[in-house]
Parts: sequence; C-alpha cells; structure tokens
Amino acid sequence: MEELRLQKYLANCGIASRRKCEEYIIQGKVQVNGKTITELGTKVDPEKDVIKFEGREVRENKKLVYILLNKPIGYVTTVDDQFNRDTVLDLVKVKERIVPVGRLDMYTSGALILTNDGDFVYKVTHPKHEIDKTYTVTLKGIAQNSEVEQLRNGVQIEDYVTKPAKVKILKTDPEKDISRLEITIHEGKNRQVRKMCEAVGRKVLALHRSKIGNIGVKDLELGKWRYLSAEEIQKLQQ
Repeated sequence: MEELRLQKYLANCGIASRRKCEEYIIQGKVQVNGKTITELGTKVDPEKDVIKFEGREVRENKKLVYILLNKPIGYVTTVDDQFNRDTVLDLVKVKERIVPVGRLDMYTSGALILTNDGDFVYKVTHPKHEIDKTYTVTLKGIAQNSEVEQLRNGVQIEDYVTKPAKVKILKTDPEKDISRLEITIHEGKNRQVRKMCEAVGRKVLALHRSKIGNIGVKDLELGKWRYLSAEEIQKLQQ
C-alpha cells in the first residue's frame, strides 16, 4: 500500500477532519510505532506502521457512511464535549466512528452531514468548492429592502467582508414585529449568518439551515437522520 500523509490517514480513520487532525499532530496526540509525531510532513504505511491516537490504535474505515441529520436546537456539533453537553452523536447511533462535516452552533437547527470519509470532509469544507448553504432566519423587526441589499452585497464582520449572498424576504409580520428571510451563502465563517444580520442592525430570533447544496431536510423530522444516496454524495463533491 502506498504511503499516506499522517493527517490524511487519521481523517480516513474518522478521527476528525484533516485540518483538525493536523492540530492533533502538532499537539502531540499521535504516535507512530511508539514515537510521538509532531511534524505534519510525516508519511505512514498503514500496512506496516502502528498508528495511535491518544494511545489507541486506529485503523482505516472499510465501510464509508454519509448521514444527513436534521439537528435540533440544544445539541453541539462536536464528537466529544468538554462541558458534557448533548452532542449530535447522541442523535446518530451507528457503529462507525463518524464526525460532523462543518458546524452548526448550539442554537441553530437544520441540515448537518456526518461521515467517516476524511477525503469527503476535506472536499466539502474546503472554500474552493463553494457549496451553497441555505438558511431560514427569523429576525426581530421588519426587514427593509436596504438591509437586504446590504446582505446581498456583503457586510463588514470583524476583520472581513462577507462575499455576495442570495437573500430574499419570505414573510413580514407587523403584528408580531418579525421578519423571515432566506439567506444562501457559500462561506463557512463561525456564526456567519447571525453576524451578518447583526451587522445590519437586526437581532436573530431563530436560525435554521434548510439545505446544504440541493440536499434539504424539509421531509426529515427534527432529531432524525438518514443515509445520503450515492447521487447526493457525488453532487456534493463536484
């Protein structure tokens, strides 16, 4: 078998995304043949080398699984949570070791993919793939057309300006003093949609990711999950 970069092999084993595995290596959490490795250029031969993560031997997954979860509010998007909060893995019970593809914050519901395919995680989360993510956002107050235009054109958030987004008003309710927008972005900055809305002076009351690419959770109950089809997997990697 050809040699693989250590971080790629760890990702293939379902430890975490490739970038997260690089962090683990630098932190000294990985051993190869009894030696702690901290260099990212290290290559391994899985048929000859013994690779351990935090003292436990890891092996590449043979059966690859791809799961779509309709995440409820109140669950964190991590494999292990240091504060012992409920995680998305409490909702998806499979024998394979899976990791979330990207993140949704604890107070955001909706579409989340989980897999044990490290290459898939890398491809789908890499910025160059620009996969659309569509959100339904409930805002305090009545959204103005000028605010929608700002969101479409890009707004200043901390040290960056967001790329152009697709934004439309779905509903306004003067009696309840709320607006509902659909916002589609292809970036993946931390809490980006919330920060975008705050940048135009609107408080987010509820946030739901309805789609990743063309894959939606409209027909999937909150807290439920299903396997992705081969066609869906292929489209996400195009």
